[in-house]
Amino acid sequence: MSQYVSRISTGLAPRLRFPGGPRKPRRIAMLSVHTSPLHQPGTGDAGGMNVYIVELARRLAAIGIEVEIFTRSTAGGLPDTVELAPGVLVRHVDAGPYEGLAKEDLPGQLCAFTHGVMRAWARHRPGHYDLVHSHYWLSGHVGWLAAERWGVPLVHAMHTMAKVKNAALAEGDTPEPPSRVIGETQIVNAADRLIANTAEEAAELVRFYAADPAKVAVVHPGVNLDRFRPDPDPDRFRPDPDPDRFRSDPGGPYGTDDTARDRARDRLGIPRNAFVPLFAGRIQPLKAPDVLLHAVARLLERDPSLRSRLYVPVVGGPSGSGLARPEGLQKLAARLGTADVVHFHPPVGQDQLAEWFRAANALVMPSYSESFGLVAIEAQATGTPVVAAAVGGLPVAVRDGSTGFLVQGHDPADYATALRRLIDDPALEARMGAAAARHARSFGWDAAAAATADVYTAALHDYRRRVRSHHV
Repeated sequence: MSQYVSRISTGLAPRLRFPGGPRKPRRIAMLSVHTSPLHQPGTGDAGGMNVYIVELARRLAAIGIEVEIFTRSTAGGLPDTVELAPGVLVRHVDAGPYEGLAKEDLPGQLCAFTHGVMRAWARHRPGHYDLVHSHYWLSGHVGWLAAERWGVPLVHAMHTMAKVKNAALAEGDTPEPPSRVIGETQIVNAADRLIANTAEEAAELVRFYAADPAKVAVVHPGVNLDRFRPDPDPDRFRPDPDPDRFRSDPGGPYGTDDTARDRARDRLGIPRNAFVPLFAGRIQPLKAPDVLLHAVARLLERDPSLRSRLYVPVVGGPSGSGLARPEGLQKLAARLGTADVVHFHPPVGQDQLAEWFRAANALVMPSYSESFGLVAIEAQATGTPVVAAAVGGLPVAVRDGSTGFLVQGHDPADYATALRRLIDDPALEARMGAAAARHARSFGWDAAAAATADVYTAALHDYRRRVRSHHV
């Protein structure tokens, strides 16, 4: 295990080469049962996985691999198919009621979902799909059956794992049920390849689920560098001779009038002189937005004069249990005496999210568990430092002391201390922002798609070799 992980822990899996010239797949079936790639990230069960599937599918299609994404219909009257992009098709499958079906109840609809997938496949000639790529454990069970029925390999991405989540539960959060643990174990055994976001996740697959290390490949998720960048319109003002000196005080590198941060704040209605620690994501105990609210209260206790400068956006919608209701966080802010500085905003699209990142002094991610933490890379790509919990994939996404701060544990006082350092030292924030943008440039989706295509090719090669050996 250690030899395998160390080989790929520094970045994307190396480009794979095989004797006999194995080919990459022509068309794959991608499965996302519980959340649609067409849904708005940041609300319900839609989050980083939605972004992952959309961006990966687009880039795979661009390198000649057609993708058909099967997802559950969540509203009446949806078209059977939607073209997401050239070479990317979304197929809606009827499985259970359109609305009001909790993710916890979806296992009871997997039979219906599988039936819908099989009906779509039956309309095509044999060999229509070369491979199945399933996302999250619910999709893995459908993918397991489909891959066996179609005679193709199964590639699976966990995204989150029950045993890992249960080992680091937030207070008041609900443990993942034993049925999910059993289901994930079955998928790990059945899959031809498992894609992990980081070497740590690969190690967790082996440690918690006894995965075969030879089947695990590490591919870091990417970021849309055209969308998430420090300045969306850099040509509007005079060029900066030092491109790493962005987002400084007015009169700085973006021209004599204003900065990219100023313009983002003007568009969002945020005072230009505010200090803005941002939370962006689903409002659920796992993501721990309450830790940020408590940290803000600590800052104000230590220095009441900050009240006139603090603007704390919470951008996202409800999900999960416990503190999942926005009203719960609003009441918490009232109890802490921070209701005047904490501002709740609904989920936004990716372009608007980039604006929030550019407007912020720091993205705060106090999560209890993150397989990678895609928003951390997105924020850094805009030049915004990240203050995050040192959990899951966040130590890969964030370089502690360089592009932000990694906090051990979830004590609000520690997050307040990290934020105070940025408040007291604007030059430190500027240096971290510049380093963050440079760091994020290595996480483009094109590289992620190329590495994923290599994983597909490896899975196909091994699968066909195994089939041939059985017929000898």
